[in-house]
Amino acid sequence: MRRPPRGTVVTLSLDPTVGSEQRGVRPSVIVSDPDVAGEQRYPLVAVVPLTRTPGEGALYPRLEPGASGIRSVSFALVDQVRSVDKRRILGIGRSVALPEMEAIDAGLRLFLGLEAGGGI
Repeated sequence: MRRPPRGTVVTLSLDPTVGSEQRGVRPSVIVSDPDVAGEQRYPLVAVVPLTRTPGEGALYPRLEPGASGIRSVSFALVDQVRSVDKRRILGIGRSVALPEMEAIDAGLRLFLGLEAGGGI
């Protein structure tokens, strides 16, 4: 399988899941760097799942339908970021718009505590 770049929308099967994890077949945005991911021991990719259920705040950036192939207004579930085996990828779409990827990145920095001065 080719290495889709960051920002690519992919369709994944996220089952089986536990508790509050997003489940089912759903679009997700790749957030890992394919060049770094290519050096990994296992065929994993980091993704942020999408939902149509509205969310508020930096952890749930809004994504518009259009060029990325997303069919309806969606929200990135930054607090659900996870690594998945590439065999979960059922389809590869196009990339989200740069401002949308920047919003996802900002949410990831916040969620992971990577903001400047936010270290231990």
